[in-house]
Amino acid sequence: MARVTLSTIAEMTGLSKFAVSRSLSGKDGVSDETRLRVQQVAAELGYTRAVVEVEETVLGVVFHDTDLINSELHLLIQSGFQAQAQRCGYQVRMCWTHLPQEIEAFARGCSGVALVGPHPMSTMQRIRDLGVHVVRNGWMDPFDPFDIVSGTDHEGGSAVANYLLELGHRTIAYVHGTPGYRGRVERFYGVREVFERYDDVSFREMKFQAEMRFTEHLQAAHADGFFPTAFFCAHDGMALTVVSELLRLGYKIPEDASVIGFGDYSAATQISPQLTTVKVQGREIGAGLVRVLDDRINERMSPEIPLRLLFSGHLVIRASAGPVADALPKSIAL
Repeated sequence: MARVTLSTIAEMTGLSKFAVSRSLSGKDGVSDETRLRVQQVAAELGYTRAVVEVEETVLGVVFHDTDLINSELHLLIQSGFQAQAQRCGYQVRMCWTHLPQEIEAFARGCSGVALVGPHPMSTMQRIRDLGVHVVRNGWMDPFDPFDIVSGTDHEGGSAVANYLLELGHRTIAYVHGTPGYRGRVERFYGVREVFERYDDVSFREMKFQAEMRFTEHLQAAHADGFFPTAFFCAHDGMALTVVSELLRLGYKIPEDASVIGFGDYSAATQISPQLTTVKVQGREIGAGLVRVLDDRINERMSPEIPLRLLFSGHLVIRASAGPVADALPKSIAL
């Protein structure tokens, strides 16, 4: 008869090998119900714990495969995750998917899993039900019972607003672009929070599905008598579109209009003028995901308290933003 191992019990119970080991050793990290079920299956199979049977120390990271707009950020997170996992002595597995059943199958071979991108709460719960620790990079609803590691979107938006005010800008547009991304909304909230304190500031949000429709919204703004001297864009890719379109329309940047992005990705320094933007700490976020999983695995934090770990960005000042001109040229034809 084949020897009964942790893997055998994991297969029978549908749990991870890590959760089975924690259940049989009496350690925290699994529910009482899971522990009892594992112990019952182990007894039925006649399992005898080996003198040396080490639980796997594998960390997994799952990138949402349809979130293309953040692909460069995901590469930075991957780099930080791998480096920190190596320093902590973990092996790393990775996959790119958004399908819950694939993520669940992947998680069975891990001690902890980090989800990167817009994965739903139900997917995180499926991982937790396996007895596997789970953390996420991204936004969730208030008081969700999961650990989250992210950047400071709201704070970044407020910082940009203050910087534009210092430059003398009082007519400002937030180029949101495609709706539905929580981080973009938080940046908008951060900007709006600052501008609401100033009676002399005119502020407008430009929200649209196709990013090449920026010119249409600029035309609509002008028709309403709104002539922005500065554009804060929800991400660097949007900022590149805005810079390109403004230059095509005859604007000089930053003399006629300032443009600020968000992310500080490679394209920010590959255009002229180079882009003023907010740095997102991608590598540090990746390393933070590992630190949270490591703390959970080693029981350094109460399992009853969800963690929020934020890495602050900073403003990277380049040539695309400058002091407001005396008057925006009205002769520029759209």
